Amino acid sequence: MPKPKHHIIVCTNTRPPGHPKPSCGAQGSPQLLMAFNMKLMEAGIMPGEVLVTGSTCLGPCEQGPTVVIYPDGTWYTQVKEADVATIINEHIKGGKPAESLKPNSVWGG
Repeated sequence: MPKPKHHIIVCTNTRPPGHPKPSCGAQGSPQLLMAFNMKLMEAGIMPGEVLVTGSTCLGPCEQGPTVVIYPDGTWYTQVKEADVATIINEHIKGGKPAESLKPNSVWGG
C-alpha cells in the first residue's frame, strides 16, 4: 500500500451515561467517521490515498467532536456532519485548512 497523503483521525470516544465529562461519541462522531469515508469515495479519492481512523479520547472533550488531520497536525473542533465536505474539499483536495471552520495547528490553540 502506498503512503497516504493524509490521515484523518476522528475521536469516537464514548463515556458511560452519567459521566460528568462530555464525549465526542455522544456528540455524533461515529456518524462523522462514516461521513468522511463516504464523502472521500464520492469525491473520487482513491482508497489508501487518505486514511480515516476512529480514535479514543483526543483530549478537548468539551470542544468535540474533534478531528485531526495529519501530516500537518491540524485540529478541527465541534465538527458537524455538514463540515465534512468542506474539510475534504478545502483541506484534503485543496491543500489548505478550512479557515471557515477555525482550525487549530496545535491542540487547544
